[in-house]
Amino acid sequence: MEPSMSAPWNRQKRRRSTHANHEEVKRIKTDKDFEGAAAAVCVCRHNAPTISVPLDRIQQPVTVKELLELLHFAALGRAGGIKQPSWCRLRHQRRIKGVNVVVVEGLTQSHFYKFYLSLQHLRTNYSTRVTFTPPSDSLVSGIFSSEVLKLDSTSVSLHKNTSSYLYKALKWHPVISSFGNKRRGLTAYVLTEEDMVRRRFPLKGMPGFEEFVCTLCDDCVMDSSPLYGLDCEMCLTVHGYEVVRVSLVDSDGTCVLDELVKPKNRIIDYLTKFSGITAAMLQPITTTLRDVQAKLKMLLPRDAVLVGHSLENDLQALQLIHRHVIDTSLLYRKEFGQRFKLKILAEAVLRRQIQREENGHNPTEDATAALQLAQYFIKAGPLKVVERHQEVLWGGFPTLNESNDCSSAPAQSNRFVDALQTLGRSVTFIGKRLDVDLNICNQQWYNSDKEVLAAFSRQSRVPFFSLLHFPSTWERMKKCFLPLQKQNHTLCANLKDMCVVFAGPFPDGFSKKKVRRLFHCCGPVQKIKMLNATVRLHAEVTFELLEGADLAVKTLNGLVVQGQTIKVQRPVYESVLDMDLTLSALRADTVNTCHLYAVQMNPGVAGSISAKANGCTSDGECSGVTPDKMVDGFPLGFVNGLKTESCDSELPAAEDNTESTAGTKWCLSEETLRETFSRFGKVERIILPSKPGKPARHACIQFESADGTCAALSSSEQLQKENYLICPSLTPPHLGSWVAMATPVITAESNGEDAERTTMQNNPQDRNLELMLRKLDRRLGKLFASLPDSTLSVVVLHSLTTDRGHVPGLCLMDMKHS
Repeated sequence: MEPSMSAPWNRQKRRRSTHANHEEVKRIKTDKDFEGAAAAVCVCRHNAPTISVPLDRIQQPVTVKELLELLHFAALGRAGGIKQPSWCRLRHQRRIKGVNVVVVEGLTQSHFYKFYLSLQHLRTNYSTRVTFTPPSDSLVSGIFSSEVLKLDSTSVSLHKNTSSYLYKALKWHPVISSFGNKRRGLTAYVLTEEDMVRRRFPLKGMPGFEEFVCTLCDDCVMDSSPLYGLDCEMCLTVHGYEVVRVSLVDSDGTCVLDELVKPKNRIIDYLTKFSGITAAMLQPITTTLRDVQAKLKMLLPRDAVLVGHSLENDLQALQLIHRHVIDTSLLYRKEFGQRFKLKILAEAVLRRQIQREENGHNPTEDATAALQLAQYFIKAGPLKVVERHQEVLWGGFPTLNESNDCSSAPAQSNRFVDALQTLGRSVTFIGKRLDVDLNICNQQWYNSDKEVLAAFSRQSRVPFFSLLHFPSTWERMKKCFLPLQKQNHTLCANLKDMCVVFAGPFPDGFSKKKVRRLFHCCGPVQKIKMLNATVRLHAEVTFELLEGADLAVKTLNGLVVQGQTIKVQRPVYESVLDMDLTLSALRADTVNTCHLYAVQMNPGVAGSISAKANGCTSDGECSGVTPDKMVDGFPLGFVNGLKTESCDSELPAAEDNTESTAGTKWCLSEETLRETFSRFGKVERIILPSKPGKPARHACIQFESADGTCAALSSSEQLQKENYLICPSLTPPHLGSWVAMATPVITAESNGEDAERTTMQNNPQDRNLELMLRKLDRRLGKLFASLPDSTLSVVVLHSLTTDRGHVPGLCLMDMKHS
């Protein structure tokens, strides 16, 4: 019985054992698969494109030229003959899937840090920030029209549209066959006498034009001769069409003549749908055709060239003979003598909508459009006109037999946008109207940020190079907020508050030099203002760096000075009510996580300062220093280090006794810092800012990873014994000094520091500006999320221009990775 009873039990046990073994094997296999996938992700990330800026270079502003270096290399690379940028490092450029640039006008570096907490997506999505020096002209136009190095034809495979097939096809194009492929002056496009006869233009001595009036024109014109745009509106009379309105514009597009004309014969149809003329409009008019002819003769210079669209009709209606004309319907010519309408040409070439009014055309608008079409054709040349507008106007290239001879290929353009299209890379611009020639399918015009983002999202495929111009922010700032100069002053004053601490009460007679010497142990001090309250003495201390003010609150609060406990605290202004949140966000900022702030104390001070001085806490409350370690109100080591007998004697400023009393022990060096902090992790770089002729007292230490920063902070007490005070970096690396960035320009309207203090208070419109920037930040966050992986994303806060010049902007960059 026993075997028979134990057999099922053993089988069940073996089954459970087998199942357990199977699960273990499955778990091990899953772990290995996960490790393999993780390794694959690491390899993928390792080979993914990255962008970085050296710490010493990131503290210098980036110019437009340097930004263009980056964009050219990122979009074209070495395959396009472009070198690596001199100021940054872009690795694995060949793996870049796209480049996206966003330009936001009107926003400055100060705006970014004033509303730092509100710009969540901007401060978290972009790990690289550099101060940007704005250009004097349009940045958007400058990007597209900037010149790049001439492409190496041996290393670049040309796009089909620029291959030999293209040049063969172009030979038979109606525009190229008429004008060739070279760019020439305006005289090349002035109609010859033979053309004018064939097109029924009024000519002197020709039958049918005997009663026409001749203008006072020279026998010949030059390429420098002025262009004048002309357009007329007609009505139908018993004797045919007669002119009822005339417009003439000069070469700058300025209207020099816009006259209503009373027809000589009875009007049958006013053609209001086209002319916009009604009987009521013409009733008070007494101007006759002869009057208009006389005015035109007087206004037109002797060497003027008249420009119009189907101009022969206008000159016949005016009964006017002018020898030198350019007809835009014959410049942008079609096959078999067909002509484009002016409205279509204006939309396709000028990106402008005309003749939209239901109550008729505007002859001044039409004359201006014809003039600009001619100017563009002359400036660009027939070949460029055809290349840029072939698809929209002529509907593709004609097929061509390979046996036909091909014309010589023109020299390639050095424009950035042309180089991109030469390499077959798609280009898109979305924003306000641009004065750079792009294909109409690649350019979309909108007047609001919302429309720009929606247009970009509607694209079925993200283009390789996209440039978005957000116009709403700048327009609203100009209309709704403070004057730019005052706005910049207010922003800077609010940012400066973050570096200010109030200290006191101090004993009577406590001098500014003693206050400077006391607070200099936390970092460089920019300014001290002694405040005489009703009873006691206080001081307002402005540090050059955020870290100095942060350490002062944590280390010197509660210090006993000459038997009197002082309190060190932040100022209570509206601008710093969210100070704790701002400092916490700055500590967690991606640009600061691998950086550490360190300041060297006078030997002996470390033993007199609380352990909370190392920045491990953020509550700002720390215990004072015990009185038994004080001599005349100063720490024992502090006084011994300065070799002072008593604090009643006048103590020199901290900067003046650095070398004389402490020698080399008071001077930081890269060797000692690297030796001290390398035990916490690999140190990539050490920045020692110092004034000319003065030794460095504080340093910025960059670790290879954030682990090194955390390890150093956890050993802050040990470092304090080695005379170092440390805290997480708060000042972004691209700002050499927070106060230097936030120092406003004092104008005649601001009466010293009292006026400056007034501007520090938040004005009622700050809330509206913050809401607007929150909305902008959300849109930029959506845009960044929609970009494909391995896309270089660049956001340029273009800055603003005040009466005093340009205010620094900000350039944010990062590579999009999921």
